[in-house]
Amino acid sequence: MKKDFFYDVNSHFTEESVIFVSIFKWFVLATVIGIIIGLSTTLFVKALDWSIKAANLAVPFYILLPVALVANVLFLKYILPSGDAHTTDKVIEYIHKFKRIPGWSLVTAFFAPIITIAGGGSVGKEAPAADIGATIGSIFGGIFRLDSDDVRKLTICGISAGFAAVFGTPLAGAVFGIEVLFVGSLLYEVLLPSFIAGITAYGVSSALGIPYFYHPIDFVPVFTESFFIKVVIAGIFFGLCTFLLIEVLRRTKTAAKALPGQDWVKALVAGLVLSALALVFSTQYLGLGMDTINGALTGSAVVWYAFLLKMVFTGITLGFGGSGGIVTPVLFVGAAAGSVFAHFMGLDPATFAAIGLVAVLAGATNTPIAASILSVELFGAKLAPYAMVACVISFIMTGHRSVYPSQVLSMKKSSSLDIETGKRIQESEPHYHRREGTLTALMDDTVGEGVRRTTRSISHIPDHFPKRFHLPIPRMEDLAKPPRKTEGDEKKAGEKTAPETAPKKERKTPEKDGKTR
Repeated sequence: MKKDFFYDVNSHFTEESVIFVSIFKWFVLATVIGIIIGLSTTLFVKALDWSIKAANLAVPFYILLPVALVANVLFLKYILPSGDAHTTDKVIEYIHKFKRIPGWSLVTAFFAPIITIAGGGSVGKEAPAADIGATIGSIFGGIFRLDSDDVRKLTICGISAGFAAVFGTPLAGAVFGIEVLFVGSLLYEVLLPSFIAGITAYGVSSALGIPYFYHPIDFVPVFTESFFIKVVIAGIFFGLCTFLLIEVLRRTKTAAKALPGQDWVKALVAGLVLSALALVFSTQYLGLGMDTINGALTGSAVVWYAFLLKMVFTGITLGFGGSGGIVTPVLFVGAAAGSVFAHFMGLDPATFAAIGLVAVLAGATNTPIAASILSVELFGAKLAPYAMVACVISFIMTGHRSVYPSQVLSMKKSSSLDIETGKRIQESEPHYHRREGTLTALMDDTVGEGVRRTTRSISHIPDHFPKRFHLPIPRMEDLAKPPRKTEGDEKKAGEKTAPETAPKKERKTPEKDGKTR
């Protein structure tokens, strides 16, 4: 009995000792990574700001944008083709494969977005910071010869730290890094180092003078059932906006690959198209678009088609050679769509611009928890309950798609959909699965009956017209009968089968009531 007692104590002591050492280890590693990424993010943001100011003073945007896209294509294709992990989606792919990110990706992720954004490309600055952080984490793990699991954790910490430092949201940044990899699950084993890296990187970058935007929402109406229903409707609307955004990005990229010609030629044409669109509509859709986001969050009017044009500008920029993040354009789309929704529904535009900003982010990146925390850090706790509801609804409404196709599915967003989990989004395709007794099955039956009734009604339209105006619309009862065969049809059938059959014999046409059919 005494021996068993001491054995249990020793075993627990060993377990707690291991956990203590692990916490200390990751505290040191995550702190070092956070400091390095805080410095690198500060350097990147200051270089980007300087480049934007210099570009605006040099030449007009409609001259610089085509040149910038061509320069970016040539830079990625001929100068640094090996640094392929310069997008967040590619970084996610490397993480899932437990591969180390090539070191040259650090240079690519730093300079390629600066070329695009300074030239007026419609992309964001958050992905370069996160990609730089991920590459630094991967390199750091390789220097200290850590195993693949630890290198993977450091890479994820790099994403969290970069996102936290560039937006000034340490909590949302930390959760974003562990939530963006999978749709429907979190990597809890990386939660502590991600928090430490994010908070450290934010502290370093803010101490070095990186400005951040915060918009506490003062006007939040008293909770009522009608207002809550409007928030739910807003979540559905933002989910549809997200669906449209993802489809625009996907189809633009597909069209860019399908078009003939050299990549730099297509980039040149795309730059000219963007310049022409900006001249026709506005230059607010070029670059980061922070002025429009800030305006929407303060209640300023936004044209109703602003969020649609931003989708087009972003899709063309990323599809035809531009480099940069997608989160900042997503924030633009969400804020503009929220402002339009509020004006249409007679609500406060600033409140719903803020809700739309985080809700579209939740749907586009499949990160509803990170987006909900972001609403607290940017807009205050008063708006959080409504923003969280809209985030979850938008996340579900978007379906099994994302701006990051390399995300791995860990859940089905509806039990009435069959889709294989454990695979990347780009490799999965949902299918409708009918379950008797469910609301989906009832709606399926109702819609089907409505279609059948409509078809029967349309089929009787010819009865109301004179014979000379009869329309070639078939009746439902005629569709159920087999088609009549004429003598010409039989001859054609005989000619097709003649080489493979015996010599033809004379056929008697069937008769009915003395008349040939």
